[in-house]
Amino acid sequence: MDDSFLRKSDELSRRRFMGYASKSLLGVSVIPTMLPLAGRAAGKPEAIQVSPSQTSGRKPTARNIIYLYMSGGMTHVDTFDPKPEAGEKVAGPVKAISTKADGVMISEYFPMLAKQMDKVCLFRGLTTTQGAHEQGNYFMHSSYTMRGTIQHPGIGAWLLRMEGKTNRTLPGSVCIGGGANGGGAGFMESKYAPLYIGSPNDGVPNSRALTGTREFDDRRMLAEKFDMAFHSKYDVKRVRAYSDMYDDAVRLMRSEDLKAFNLNLEDQKVRDEYGTDGFGQGCLLARRLIENDVRHVEVTLGGWDTHNNNFQAVQGLAGRLDQGLSALLNDLDRRGLLSETLVVLTTEFGRTPYVNENDGRDHFPKAFSGLMAGGGIAGGQAHGKTNEHATDVVDGKMSPPDFNATIAYGLGLPLDETIYSPSKRPFTVADKGQPVTSVFG
Repeated sequence: MDDSFLRKSDELSRRRFMGYASKSLLGVSVIPTMLPLAGRAAGKPEAIQVSPSQTSGRKPTARNIIYLYMSGGMTHVDTFDPKPEAGEKVAGPVKAISTKADGVMISEYFPMLAKQMDKVCLFRGLTTTQGAHEQGNYFMHSSYTMRGTIQHPGIGAWLLRMEGKTNRTLPGSVCIGGGANGGGAGFMESKYAPLYIGSPNDGVPNSRALTGTREFDDRRMLAEKFDMAFHSKYDVKRVRAYSDMYDDAVRLMRSEDLKAFNLNLEDQKVRDEYGTDGFGQGCLLARRLIENDVRHVEVTLGGWDTHNNNFQAVQGLAGRLDQGLSALLNDLDRRGLLSETLVVLTTEFGRTPYVNENDGRDHFPKAFSGLMAGGGIAGGQAHGKTNEHATDVVDGKMSPPDFNATIAYGLGLPLDETIYSPSKRPFTVADKGQPVTSVFG
């Protein structure tokens, strides 16, 4: 290490240093790029546990979770709750097909998934109180409705807060292909926030720049020199949280575990099985991360807001989902990972069973569908039921908190453990949600 670089730094003003750093110092640029939303959580005080769990000690059925989010409001009628007897005004041109699960039919858009329905439990009784995208997304991810005074944690943050990371180097939570409105750290510490990846093909942003070079080490020493002086004067949690976040990023950049993000290391045949689009490759990246002990991975597939030309749009989206999800289930099963990984698919709300004048479907919070597979789920079944036109849930009704409570149950998270926010308000992992334990084998 060249100490002359540090001696010269005494001549630099902090203003000149920050100007230089903003352009070329990796230690400043890497964190906002790699963890764009974690920094906001870093300024929040640590959450406080105030009551012990009464359900701890129950053995979880899953260690990890892959959460597939269909952003925009996925139509239930054209995917997992078809109504072939309802007529064209409801069903449109979409036919229902039989599956490997006795008596369970799904849309013809999912021929590959139909062959794997013995691994899957459909949830056809989902219903929500939120009919707008942002609010519905937030409610589904967090189990709480939006408030201007607080941000609630998502299931990934709860998992890390209660159970901890498995791999010391890799982040415990990763979100691929989209933001997580309500799915971040919320009021918890920044260390529970996910790493956000825009494109699965690009890996971790800025992870290659200056890694392992003397220039990088010199610049890091300079940054630490300024940090030490600042910490001695302002010993606050948010400063330490940001420093810890920086250290984690550097540790990741210099670790062999970073290869988990490199899809080029996969056999091309495997990549093709998942589909070459962003969602399919995101599912492949999710498998690689779970294989390397990342505990929570979310992959987003957007475009489901089909107010116009619903059937054309859904056919394309469903094709991508069918290939990516089917490959994921096959691959996890082949590698012995499906039994310990809970695969979840959901959306913010459904869409109107009746087709509108633009050949589309509008927002419909009263009924929608999701699914779970692996991680102790008993496949080959459908929980919940809508009426003949899919307009109302008539059996097995589930709210987003109920759905999240079921996820938490599978992960072995205590549903009654209370955490205080910085404003001293009590929260639990799924609010008042009740798990559907009967879907587990």
